[in-house]
Amino acid sequence: MSTKHTPYIWMDGKVRAWSEGYIHVMSHALHYGSGCFEGIKCYATDGGPAIFRLEDHIQRLVKSAALYRIDVPYPVEELVTACAELVRVNELEGCYIRPIVFYGFDTLGVHPNHCPVHVAIACFNWGAYLGEDGLNHGVRITVSPWRKFHYTNFHTVAKGNGQYMNSMLAVQEAKAKGFDEALLLNMEGNIAEGSGQNLFIVKDGTLYTNGEKSSILMGITRDTIIKVSQDQGLEVVIQDLTLDQLTAADEAFFTGTASEVTPIREVDGQTIGSGSPGEVTTLLRGLYFDIVQGRQPEYGEWLYRVQEELVPVEVT
Repeated sequence: MSTKHTPYIWMDGKVRAWSEGYIHVMSHALHYGSGCFEGIKCYATDGGPAIFRLEDHIQRLVKSAALYRIDVPYPVEELVTACAELVRVNELEGCYIRPIVFYGFDTLGVHPNHCPVHVAIACFNWGAYLGEDGLNHGVRITVSPWRKFHYTNFHTVAKGNGQYMNSMLAVQEAKAKGFDEALLLNMEGNIAEGSGQNLFIVKDGTLYTNGEKSSILMGITRDTIIKVSQDQGLEVVIQDLTLDQLTAADEAFFTGTASEVTPIREVDGQTIGSGSPGEVTTLLRGLYFDIVQGRQPEYGEWLYRVQEELVPVEVT
């Protein structure tokens, strides 16, 4: 999987050439991970590029920053517009969008003191996060020896930069062992999440997923799948999940902005269900792609259609 950047980024209020997106090497965020980020997807639709649940993502970015006492110097509306402008100026139909808020340089003390807050947004041409084969046929995962940090240690509901060292350790271990992705348990020994995904289990036609007290990120794709499942008349139960429940499941899948709806076919060599994407997973995966690609008008409010709100852009 490769990530190809685009010609322009948005940084501190202006669209700039990619090469101008620099910060000082002594920036506080580089040393302490003091920042927050989001991952957002833009999809090609018949009506042009559309960004999925854009405002929800930007609102979560601002809330994540607030939990770490980082004051974002731009309102939600301006950051929403900036994402759309960036898609437009880069002439993209579909892409992955990465906004980030972080402390620059003022001090190397752990307390950020008067460090300036920078905001940047970039777009990438990024394919299926866990690969097209994984998206279509399911992925092989392994239980990580690294536990997910507890919600009393960090704000698990925030996408804090430094927190993802935990995920990095887990996914590096999984890849070294030949698996597609890692599954982290929480400090209670129950399932938390993947290195960057929430998890759903299907048993006897009912969906099960865990909640905030399981030390998970409250994913926007997770929320989408819960709502869509309920609209389809499927029961969704939110509770602690055990490894035994996962291995005994009829189906299981990951959700996430980058991972979308990715089936899980195997956990540490143990096949889940039939070993192929099941009926519920296939239904929800299909509905999800219909929604994000504009083929389900009843969910049209989740799409920010870039071409419908043209905003002049100054490129520097």
